[in-house]
Amino acid sequence: MDYHILLQPFALGLELGLLFTGIVLWRVIRLKLELARFKTHVSDRIELEAGSLRQLKDDLEGVRRENEQLRLRAAAFGGKPEGRLQRELEIYARAEKQMVVNVPGFAAAWENAKAAAQAEVEREEAGKSLTKRVFSRWFNPGAGKDALPGSSSDTL
Repeated sequence: MDYHILLQPFALGLELGLLFTGIVLWRVIRLKLELARFKTHVSDRIELEAGSLRQLKDDLEGVRRENEQLRLRAAAFGGKPEGRLQRELEIYARAEKQMVVNVPGFAAAWENAKAAAQAEVEREEAGKSLTKRVFSRWFNPGAGKDALPGSSSDTL
């Protein structure tokens, strides 16, 4: 075969044009495949995010329902005497915390008063206070002095 015809300027231009066309077609095909891959990736991502969003909405609705139920229960509990007492105790606890933080000199006196009240309550719970012993005898007449721990006369 005669190769000198392939070295003619027209043939060289044609060969170069075909080479560039091949490179361009190869790049176009590769980019189309990559675009298709990106489209599937984006659609998968959208489906996942839609599922996550749906789950978040369901969770939010569940939390709203639970919040409403808790609000109703709290309102019902607040209507009972022990609920009002608990609410008042919470108010006092918050006020005490604010006073301890904001008022100088209050903290030491308050802590002493709290420690004394705590010791008194602990004595009552242990049965060492007079009122506890008297009421336990009235409401529990079958039990003697030994019914409550620490109820002997030397612990008073």
